[in-house]
Amino acid sequence: MIGPTMTRTRRTAAVLAAATALLAAGATAPAVAQPERAAADTSCYGGAKSLTYRYSTAAVEYGIYTTTSRCSDINIKLSSSATGFLDACVVFVDHTTLCNHDNTYSTFGPQWATVATDVKDGTRFKLRVHAYDTDAQNVPFQLAF
Repeated sequence: MIGPTMTRTRRTAAVLAAATALLAAGATAPAVAQPERAAADTSCYGGAKSLTYRYSTAAVEYGIYTTTSRCSDINIKLSSSATGFLDACVVFVDHTTLCNHDNTYSTFGPQWATVATDVKDGTRFKLRVHAYDTDAQNVPFQLAF
């Protein structure tokens, strides 16, 4: 008669043999780094859109975009290679045709900065941009929302 200890030992041996066979066949254990990579890909700035402003005497609009749970704000950052600065504002298209902050623009440079704060997920918006000065001919920038 086989006792409970012998049955457990056989089961453990069978599990170890199956795992060894899978590893020998090329199966690998789930990657531990996957959740970290997924988190980085879905972080606020990790999900940023890359855009380029081309000089215009009139304001240029980008979007319509919809805010996500990745960011609680709408953020902008000019590329470190950018020459010049940009003035930008957000237009919440389902509510108005005017810019936020009493229809005013703010000036942005090569550091991440907030164009609109505490924006509800699922809010539709456009980014309205114009050149701070004539140095802003072709300005690559990122938009995170």
